This record gives sequence, structure tokens and C-alpha cells, in this order.
Amino acid sequence: MSKARLVITALFVEHQSPAEVAARYDVHRSWVYKLKARYEAEGDAAFEPRSRRPKTSPTAIDPAVVELIIGLRTRLTGKGLDAGPDTIAWHLAQHHGAVVSPATISRTLTRAGLVEPEPRKRPKSSYIRFEASLPNETWQSDFTHYRLTTGVDVEVLTWLDDCTRFAINVTAHRAVTAIIVRDTFRQAVRTAGIPASTLTDNGMVFPPSTSCREVPPPPASPAVLAATRSRTSSAASTSSRRTAEPTTPPPKAKSNASSRP
Repeated sequence: MSKARLVITALFVEHQSPAEVAARYDVHRSWVYKLKARYEAEGDAAFEPRSRRPKTSPTAIDPAVVELIIGLRTRLTGKGLDAGPDTIAWHLAQHHGAVVSPATISRTLTRAGLVEPEPRKRPKSSYIRFEASLPNETWQSDFTHYRLTTGVDVEVLTWLDDCTRFAINVTAHRAVTAIIVRDTFRQAVRTAGIPASTLTDNGMVFPPSTSCREVPPPPASPAVLAATRSRTSSAASTSSRRTAEPTTPPPKAKSNASSRP
């Protein structure tokens, strides 16, 4: 239920005073009186939304100028000449002594239906902003050039959590390389944990996300661990049986030469 209907109900059903209704619903007393008068004059039509368009517009363009704009558009288009807002503004100023901005001319042509819509230009309201719904769901990374006060050029590399917009790791380098990207990613992982995915551009310094992620292997089940230990012990015993025991090197042969007296 709208607040206007609540106010009218309190006034005419509960028979409260305008001051009591204004205090109850935290509205201005003048609006309560205005709504009361409108309901008494129009009935239920008082609840319909009203246009806020002003009754008069002192800065509105003169209807005669509107006719000139439409006429110039028609004549220039018929001759195969440019009939854009800037051209029409020039003709108005040079030949008719009327100064009209190109934006006003564009709006006038649009209202007159003389501008063909371009479906390629999507309205901003149709764009849906993507953002991760959970922390560590997606990290974004990019680097930008920056010149220090000393005149040295550096590149600032950032790892950013897409959900919280938290800058996990920000570093500056003379030149960003794939090794630096890998090392800073590992530092960010030690700070905030492992992300589910990463989002970068197609720069050569950014390797595929699967090679950057340090996801540990899943833990093995007890049965798999037991089988692995059994195979390891069997292989070790077989290897020990096949390996010959080390032998003692033979003693050196004694010399048969006898010393003469």
C-alpha cells in the first residue's frame, strides 16, 4: 500500500487530524492537506502517479526554429549532402541568424522521427556488470605503466579479488615478465589462499590459469594408501633379493721373489 493511500485512510477512515497523520507517517503537513484536497476533488484518481513535467519551459526552442531544423534536414538529405546537427547549426547561424547547439538539434530531429536508430549502439542499461559472488572465486590481474618522479619507467602489477575489490598483491617492476607474474601469484596465494579462477588479458606474460594455480592434489583414500605401501614394500624386497651382496676384494698376491743374502 502506498503512503498516499495510508494517509487518506488515516484521514477519512480513522478520522485523524492532518497533524497527527503527518507525525505518524513522518511527512510534511502541507503534503497531507494537498493530498486531502485532491482526494476530495478527484476521489480514487488522487492515488494515480502524476507527471512531474513542468507546465512551462522558458528555455524551450521556438517552434519556428523547429520547423527550420526539419526543413533543412529534409532539403540537405534530398540533395545528398551532409545533414548532421553540426551542418544544420551552421546553416541556421549563417542564413537564418539563429544560434542553436548541435545537441538541441539532435534532440529535435529525434523527437521528429528523422533519426534512424542504430541497433549496434546498445543502451547502457542493457549492460550487465559481471562480478564474482564470493571471495577467492575470481582474481583479476593486469599491469600498467607508470613514470616515477625520478624519470624511471616502471610497471605496476596487481592481483585483485573480483568480489571484494581487495588488492591482494601490488608490486612495481622495471618490466613485468612471466616469472614475475608467477612469483607474485604465489605470494598472493600465501596471503589470501587459492582462487578458484583467474582473469587476465591475452598478454604473453600471463600463462594459462591452470599452470599458475597451485592447487594441491586431492588426498588419497586409506585403501589407496595401503595399496601404495604394499607395492612399495614388495618392490623394495624384490630389489634386495636381486642385488648381490657386496664381496670383500681379494687379497693382494704375494711376491714369489726371494731376497738374496
